[in-house]
Amino acid sequence: MVAAPVLEELREVCQPQAKLASRNGEHWAGRLYMRRISLRFTRQLVRTRVTPDQLTWTMVVCGVLSGAALLIPGLAGAVLAALLMQLFLLFDCVDGEVARWKGQNSATGIYVDRLGAYLADAALMIGFGFRAAESGLGDWNGFNGWVSLGLVTALGVVLLKASTDLVDVARARRGLPVADDEAAAPRSQGVASVRRLAAAFKIHRVTNGIEASLVLVVVAVADVATGGIEPTRWALAAIAVITWLMVPAHLLSILSSSRLR
Repeated sequence: MVAAPVLEELREVCQPQAKLASRNGEHWAGRLYMRRISLRFTRQLVRTRVTPDQLTWTMVVCGVLSGAALLIPGLAGAVLAALLMQLFLLFDCVDGEVARWKGQNSATGIYVDRLGAYLADAALMIGFGFRAAESGLGDWNGFNGWVSLGLVTALGVVLLKASTDLVDVARARRGLPVADDEAAAPRSQGVASVRRLAAAFKIHRVTNGIEASLVLVVVAVADVATGGIEPTRWALAAIAVITWLMVPAHLLSILSSSRLR
């Protein structure tokens, strides 16, 4: 078997600073801890025949299963969902690292990667709704308001991601290069102030599957402590409100910036 590459050499090729430093290109958990873990997995995977696309599809499966795990009642389902989202993040790091090392970047991989991000976050919110409705495995109570709220929240999360990705689509169709971080700054001082305020509290992060899964663990503990499901329901309602406040705000932020110019 081929010898494993030296970690420093691997890091230089697989974790370019330009990507890690990008505000939109790297999740905070990746910078904080996952890139340290992923590089050690990548070091072994580059010695095998596994392809980046296979790793990306594994990422998608982990993300979707995180939502399905919430059909398991109690703390176990929430913890499993959070662990699967961590695996989702791990494979999200590893697939790109293996692709850079092997020189196997592909449009298919990028497409499936983005599809996986949509499916994972939507699945988690839908699972959140079923959990709030107490419709778990073997205990189907049908669609009710909580399931519907989970679906509505998932739709909002998808719209948030789509509105960001559509910037790249619009720029590509106009023959423009990919927008940099500076282009995201709103031209309006009022919008910029609101954006800075929102960024300071970082409450928007709960619309992301990684953060939402951690919230689920916290409220699952609260459910156990209170003997009910009310903490989960309050959390879902709060995330739904935040999501749908962000949808028009994010659209306004894009339209008032230089990202489409």
